[in-house]
Amino acid sequence: MERLNDVVYYYENYTPVGDIVVLATCLVFLILMKVAYNVRSKNYSLLQGMIVCLMAGAVGSIVYHMLTNYVGTVDSIYIYISRGTQHIAFFIYLYLYVFYVMEPLQLDYVTGRKYILVSTIGLIGFSLYDILGTVFRFGFYIDGKTIHSGFSFFFAIAYVFFVGIIAFLLLYYKGRMVKQILYAILGSFLISMTVMGVQGSHNQVSFTASCFLFPVITLLYMIHSNPYNIEIGAVNVTAFEDMITYINNKQKTMILMSLYMPEFEGTGKHYPKEVQELIRGFTHRFFKNAVLFQISSGRMILSVDPKKNPDYKLGADEMLEHFYAEYPRFHLDYKIVFMKTYDEISEKHDYIKMIMFLERKMDLNTVCIVGEKEVADFNKMNYVLSQIEDIKKQGNLNDPRVEVYCQPVLNIATGKYDTAEALMRMRLPDTGMVFPDVFIPIAEEHGCIHALSRIILFKTCIRIKKLMGQGYNVQRISVNFSVGELKDPGFCDDINGIINDVGIPHDKIAIEITESQNESEFMAVKNRIEELKGDGIKFYLDDFGTGYSNFERIMELPFDIIKFDRSLVIACGSDEKSEKMVTHLARMFSAMDYSVLYEGVETEQDEQKCIRMSARYLQGYKYSKPIPMEELSNWFEKSAS
Repeated sequence: MERLNDVVYYYENYTPVGDIVVLATCLVFLILMKVAYNVRSKNYSLLQGMIVCLMAGAVGSIVYHMLTNYVGTVDSIYIYISRGTQHIAFFIYLYLYVFYVMEPLQLDYVTGRKYILVSTIGLIGFSLYDILGTVFRFGFYIDGKTIHSGFSFFFAIAYVFFVGIIAFLLLYYKGRMVKQILYAILGSFLISMTVMGVQGSHNQVSFTASCFLFPVITLLYMIHSNPYNIEIGAVNVTAFEDMITYINNKQKTMILMSLYMPEFEGTGKHYPKEVQELIRGFTHRFFKNAVLFQISSGRMILSVDPKKNPDYKLGADEMLEHFYAEYPRFHLDYKIVFMKTYDEISEKHDYIKMIMFLERKMDLNTVCIVGEKEVADFNKMNYVLSQIEDIKKQGNLNDPRVEVYCQPVLNIATGKYDTAEALMRMRLPDTGMVFPDVFIPIAEEHGCIHALSRIILFKTCIRIKKLMGQGYNVQRISVNFSVGELKDPGFCDDINGIINDVGIPHDKIAIEITESQNESEFMAVKNRIEELKGDGIKFYLDDFGTGYSNFERIMELPFDIIKFDRSLVIACGSDEKSEKMVTHLARMFSAMDYSVLYEGVETEQDEQKCIRMSARYLQGYKYSKPIPMEELSNWFEKSAS
């Protein structure tokens, strides 16, 4: 083709360098988005669409300006198409940007539909104006060798229109977005408009596409960047949560493999080099396109797509073999959990909680393969937790979900039942009866145990008052509290408040606690015991013999009764030396004015042995299993008239 020099140019001072740089940058973005970890969310797809539109606009600009050098030689339709591609691609880019900002601003369809409507009208209107202006020759058109530009500010008006909508949304709903992201987006558009204005003042059009690039860079950096941990090759816990959202929305199944090393949890220490190398190799050696997430300083999760890894079970076995082979090099304690994703867990984003739940039941240096049973156990735990948290929130001391059972205690001196231990049970709508070994650890871990203890104390006081009113002889009923509860400065006021409100003598209540080895806990417990004993409340040391016992500490605490654990009763039945030792301990406590209670008495032989070993009280299945508190009247006797 022969270039013509007598053309009246609509655009002047153009060089393709700006558009080529934009194209190259967009290609780099797409490569990075492909190889980096990014959740395929709705906004991620919108961002990809904006990048594609930006590339289409840059290509359209290059082709258009190249063809305008040959007006009259090249068919005008190609010039129209390239110019239309450039403009409409940029319009769609801005249209998609409006949709993009609506999600971080938490605008639902009802709230955002007016902005969608205005943007849609703008997209259609500006696109039609561009097309019809060419068709009816009131806008851009070519007449022979002459290019007519039409309304020269048309594109600038369209740009300001869309940017105005975006800026309005960001400023009007600014309280819904993180300020750093808000300022970054507004700043990028301000810079873009400045560059476009400077370009226009110099009759330059080479950097139009660049002005659309800056806001994309902002989104990619501020919202979609997921930097890898260079040492291990992992992305962070936020990326893991995003991945769960994505697979839940797409109804996908993934395989999760968790490695927990307790030595590093919460310490800020880094894994040794050999461990880093081992973990880093897991992401690519045994699986295709696996992603490693660093959940915390001591926990990693590897995510594997089973569709891309149909033999993932073989890969998991090989990985474990490799792990075991390398283990002697670092010899650090671990817990490994293998599981697939489940819809009910994905919906609640509960995988980390579930893994931690399973780890609590695992021994060190073991592997757990999760099946339906483990999922059911976790769901039950979650349900129980939700009920416990609701009980705490409601604060109803008469909550029917918390029930009191009692186990009568035989008084050796009188041969009668005048004391008992109150035992906590829960009866929940979906599961029925739940026993303490299930719900007490959950309540303690989540800071809800005292809410349950208060209910048990209240209901016990109510029952004591009723029994006394009916003439029954009630020496006392004991209620269990954890050492952690006694540490609360308001514990004594709380206990006294309930007893006083119900209106029973303080000596009708006893508190059972276990021994603490923690110095700060010991001093707090000692202070609380001394304060409440001054009000007449008795104290039991529970589970004596189940672990390390510091006799000096025990002697410092003013207990009234020492409860010997069932394990001591069993030991005495099989070992004469153990019986002598327990007997001496019991006599020593008795000589120091402690009463000794043996729990777990199940047979006549157990009973006679405990009596020989200085028992003052006996408790166990030989006399009664735990019974509803309402049945205590069948065991207690009425006082003599």
